[in-house]
Amino acid sequence: MRFMTTSDKPENAAGTAETAETAEVTGIAAQDWAQAAADPQYRAAVVDLLGALAYGELAAFERLAEDAKLAPTLVDKAELAKMAAAEFHHFERLRDRLTEIGEEPTHAMEPFVDALDGFHKQTAPSDWLEGLVKAYVGDSIASDFYREVAAHLDADTRGLVLAVLDDTGHAEFAVEKVRAAIDEDPRVGGRLALWARRLMGEALSQSQRVVADRDALSTMLVGGVADGFDLAEVGRMFSRITEAHTKRMAALGLAA
Repeated sequence: MRFMTTSDKPENAAGTAETAETAEVTGIAAQDWAQAAADPQYRAAVVDLLGALAYGELAAFERLAEDAKLAPTLVDKAELAKMAAAEFHHFERLRDRLTEIGEEPTHAMEPFVDALDGFHKQTAPSDWLEGLVKAYVGDSIASDFYREVAAHLDADTRGLVLAVLDDTGHAEFAVEKVRAAIDEDPRVGGRLALWARRLMGEALSQSQRVVADRDALSTMLVGGVADGFDLAEVGRMFSRITEAHTKRMAALGLAA
């Protein structure tokens, strides 16, 4: 996961993809980076966010390249290689932005290495289909989380975050391949449904841990210093992410 990596199409995550785009723009969200960065706590939150995203994209590149080895055909292998290249381009954009605002990219990424590597170690796919489901379901949960965060960002940072969350083509590819496999052998569906539920639990736990461990990021997520800490809104956010997950499961032909 780009904290996971790449997201699915917005139409498969209607409850979350629109959050940053349709919410009323007020406070920091109405400012540009130069204005918003005057608040040191906000700046620290953005550095955390870009660091987490950057390492997530780098990990996504590595994982897609590794998953390509499991691909059953040369066409599939080439498709995953193309997606891996797109993820690396996303990483470069985030790395360059960190440098541009005077931050050392490696230092910004380091706090998230153990958590993200731990997630990938705990959810290593055993075959090609599990890898596709992980990229589509697991990584999309992370993308939904980041879109929620984007609603609280300044305009410049929000634009970059939403751009690197763009689907690299993995969503449509994964749905096509998984549905075809289930049509060929319906028993596959039960195994993949259990796998997807496990991914859901691991991904949400990881998101919550990251928010809890990074004070500046958690403050921004719940509305910023001026708006105060809103536990109810955090609960609603995770409810929206869960709803989007259910829709993705249906798109794959799996029971949530």
